[in-house]
Amino acid sequence: MSSELEGLSLVELIDLLEEAPQPAAIAMTPQTPGWLVLGAACLVVAVWLSRHLIRKKRANAYRRAALQALDKAADDPAQIATILKQTALVGYPRKRVASLSGSEWLAFLDGSFPGSGFAKGAGKTLTTAPYSDSAAAPELSTLARKWVREHRPERDV
Repeated sequence: MSSELEGLSLVELIDLLEEAPQPAAIAMTPQTPGWLVLGAACLVVAVWLSRHLIRKKRANAYRRAALQALDKAADDPAQIATILKQTALVGYPRKRVASLSGSEWLAFLDGSFPGSGFAKGAGKTLTTAPYSDSAAAPELSTLARKWVREHRPERDV
């Protein structure tokens, strides 16, 4: 056999080579039931997580709306008072919030989030703002934003 190949050039020798056989196709399906169980568990977790995030986003839509309203209200205490009352009516039972006014309203605002400042701070303006021409109150606007973001809602069931 080597005598027949002696006079051939390298290119001719390469042309005589046989092509390597193709390997068998690899199945893309899981080969063990454990992978199917893991895939199903991941799918269930993904569906649950997406539902949870969608519910959370919908539940906090009123906060986003209140923050947008506070942006439009600038530092007007009368508008801020209205926005806070509307926001509280969404996040808390109407029976608990609707009748509050004056110091009770300020105590409710202080008690419904981790901070304070309504009863003994810039929030005092809220009790008189709807009934007078109050000057701009940037501290009140900052406090109102903080309350909208951080209050702990208590919804009717």
